[in-house]
Amino acid sequence: MKVIAVTVVSGRHDHLAAQVRGLQNSTVEPAEHVVVSMGDNDIADVLARSGSRAVCVEMPAENPLPLARARNIGAAAAVERGAELLVFLDVDCIPGPELIERYHCAATTLGNRGALLCGPVTYLKDADVGTEGAALALLTAPHPARPNPPVGTVEFGENFDLFWSLSFAIDSATWSELGGFCEAYTGYGGEDTDFAATAEASGIGLRWVGGAHAYHQFHPVSDPPVEHIDDIVLNARTFFHRWGRWPMIGWLDAFAARGLVEFDGAGIRRTGT
Repeated sequence: MKVIAVTVVSGRHDHLAAQVRGLQNSTVEPAEHVVVSMGDNDIADVLARSGSRAVCVEMPAENPLPLARARNIGAAAAVERGAELLVFLDVDCIPGPELIERYHCAATTLGNRGALLCGPVTYLKDADVGTEGAALALLTAPHPARPNPPVGTVEFGENFDLFWSLSFAIDSATWSELGGFCEAYTGYGGEDTDFAATAEASGIGLRWVGGAHAYHQFHPVSDPPVEHIDDIVLNARTFFHRWGRWPMIGWLDAFAARGLVEFDGAGIRRTGT
């Protein structure tokens, strides 16, 4: 089974370089790495300086970032190069040494029973900046809201809203069946929840893969992510029109509590800045 990793990126050059080193130190390296540059002309140079043989796919600059479309473009490039298993990694994620191997083993075990494969993600702290390689194992503390099965086991998932696009794998046939990410979503938020909802509606399973650890590199964030409020509001409306329910409820409620939106479960309106 040919495994190709897919990453979309704009900025975050140091994070991308660390991810490349993580892939190079994998127990099983992906056959190839497709990196989609969203309007960042320096990405090819970053990859070259990192000693990466990754394929760099260029997209024109857009605001907000077309994350869903970029992932689709990356997947298309990977499939054209013979990918049988796609491993999507957020540019902030350093793969643990066994991540590729664990996803590959899980996909092989599933055979033709396609599923979304998700691994645990540890959020690194500011003090952890620069930690790589074997030292990452000492920092392993997966996000508590998502399953963390024992190494070498695969757990059935029932709550598809827990799916996230930070780190996941999918075989190319199942990817084709789902049609990729919905490109009506632009910018931050909602497209991964939509992708999982499409999988659930299509009868595609969700599996949590023990030992497929990824480590999310630190960068400053706000909670709720007010810098992305316009993207989140628009994408939440798109999701509601497609599925009849609201995603990202926690963020929408937090925005409402700050007087930034009016949100009553039936509709949402921007009210402040």
